[in-house]
Amino acid sequence: MPLVAPAEILTERLVLRPFRPEDLPAFVAYRRDPGVARFQTWEPSWSMDDAERLVAGQEGRELGEPGVWVGLVAADRADGTVHGDCAARVVADRRATAEVGVTFAPASQGRGLATEALGAFVAALFDEHGMHRVFAETDDRNGAVHRLLERLGFREEARLVDADWCKGEWVTLRLFAVLAREWATRRP
Repeated sequence: MPLVAPAEILTERLVLRPFRPEDLPAFVAYRRDPGVARFQTWEPSWSMDDAERLVAGQEGRELGEPGVWVGLVAADRADGTVHGDCAARVVADRRATAEVGVTFAPASQGRGLATEALGAFVAALFDEHGMHRVFAETDDRNGAVHRLLERLGFREEARLVDADWCKGEWVTLRLFAVLAREWATRRP
């Protein structure tokens, strides 16, 4: 059964919600940052056209639609500042399994906002959408996201040497995962 995209997920400081046109300048700005783009599949040349295509491609999509990434913006509850985004896709050939990703603007990093956002996002996948397993694939060199996932109770399952060709080089990946039963006992 497809999972309906939530209208919003509220945390203490953030609201995770579908992208709005007014979010796109901030979205483009942090995606264009070389430090943010370094461990991602996009280039720092990411543009407003790219953002508009990505958001338009999510129109009518439901969180949990197998094989389709659906992202939610993480905005400040008080003033609407866009801090980053969380995204998920349900794996088409694995029952109740979702992959997640998180990206935050440099100015919003180091304040616990990504932990708060991704924690609430993963909780929604388990609690509201019946996922059994949630995982994340990360660049081996991205220690900050490894620590974030470990803070949330994910465990490292694998280190895949030279497993992906990205931006003209072989990249080693780390695979982190958490099961619903683990999440229930390790919940942040």
